[in-house]
Amino acid sequence: MKLQLWSVGKDHEAYVRVGVEDFTRRISRYYPVEWTILPPPRNAATLTMSDLKKKEGETILEGLGKDDYLIALDEKGKQMSSEGLAQFIQTRANDSTRNLIFLIGGAYGLDEQVLQRANYKWSLSQLTLPHQLVRLVLAEQVYRACTIQRNEKYHHI
Repeated sequence: MKLQLWSVGKDHEAYVRVGVEDFTRRISRYYPVEWTILPPPRNAATLTMSDLKKKEGETILEGLGKDDYLIALDEKGKQMSSEGLAQFIQTRANDSTRNLIFLIGGAYGLDEQVLQRANYKWSLSQLTLPHQLVRLVLAEQVYRACTIQRNEKYHHI
């Protein structure tokens, strides 16, 4: 199974880049993993919030394969513990999922069509987090889930 971490927006900011790269490298010990940064539309500043989400959504949907398992990070999604995430990922692996995609939407969230396509909607927290920080938290939690699956000590530190 391949893990893909998708995010709409600019490249990783310097203050999160090192951490994101470190946790991504660590995840690669367990699963093939890659980041895809989906740039906002060129005319984003001239679009309404609704039109911007729709254009971002079109780009996301075009990039998905029909069998890709999409986890949309959404404030209205379900929350789960680190152990729950580990079990969730293991279940997808057991189901022979080929591509497990974690998706962070743009500044205004995800278009309704993307949310409808999602196989699962996950809320990291009830807190409002900076977009860039969500990338770091996601990478760290996926790594933590991998260590939980293998019963390694990282989770207990």
